Amino acid sequence: MTVADRIERFRAVFEEWARGLYHGMITHPAYEKIEKEAEDTEDEFMLACFPDAFGIPSPVSYYTAELLPYLEDEFEAWERRLWDRESLIERKGQQYHF
Repeated sequence: MTVADRIERFRAVFEEWARGLYHGMITHPAYEKIEKEAEDTEDEFMLACFPDAFGIPSPVSYYTAELLPYLEDEFEAWERRLWDRESLIERKGQQYHF
């Protein structure tokens, strides 16, 4: 086996691996579902930390206010997204096409 054959074999294996990686990360249909679930989890965390933004009193607001400088970039987008969001039932129902 020559060096050129080894390089060609490595290149073919790498192309197959890269194609699979691209398909799994970008084009696979489950990608959208995973993104929505990650967004839902992030929204739940932010709502648990900052319920005062929606008028829900929370005894831990004093402590979670310390997180605000770290989450300030995401806070405004999160608040806007939650106000504009359809109901949770509609969002979860999209998975089952009804």
